[in-house]
Amino acid sequence: MDVKALIVDPIANMPVVILRDAEDKSFLPIWVGVFEANAIALQLEGVKTPRPMTHDLLKEMIATLNASVERVVITKLHENTFYAEIHLLAADRPLVVDSRPSDAIALALRTSSPVFVEEAVLEKSRAQDDSAEAQSHERLRKWFEEADPESLGKYKM
Repeated sequence: MDVKALIVDPIANMPVVILRDAEDKSFLPIWVGVFEANAIALQLEGVKTPRPMTHDLLKEMIATLNASVERVVITKLHENTFYAEIHLLAADRPLVVDSRPSDAIALALRTSSPVFVEEAVLEKSRAQDDSAEAQSHERLRKWFEEADPESLGKYKM
């Protein structure tokens, strides 16, 4: 999946990371906190801060330990909360670290690591019930799919 955009949900007024596959067949919006959105936005914009931010520090620590981020995976959707894992390789040993998707995405952007989403997560996201949140999700999906690329703002990729 690619980070296609970082937008503000016009309904909930919350930041949303838009993940989309290379063929534009699968679309996954993940609502994130303001601070996490800022960390993602800084990387998308190529902004260098005077001192390392948390995800920059994490990247440097991983490199200093002679490890690398192999990939991040959005692994689960449970009660409207997404879960993720960061897959590392350290001393030829694979390691998996539990993570919030927003942190995993921010780190993946900094390390040029691929982002994957389990098929079950995509299916569950598509099959959400008719709750108010699901309706909001569907309105956002429709808005995103019909949006003029210029209306996506400076964070689109």
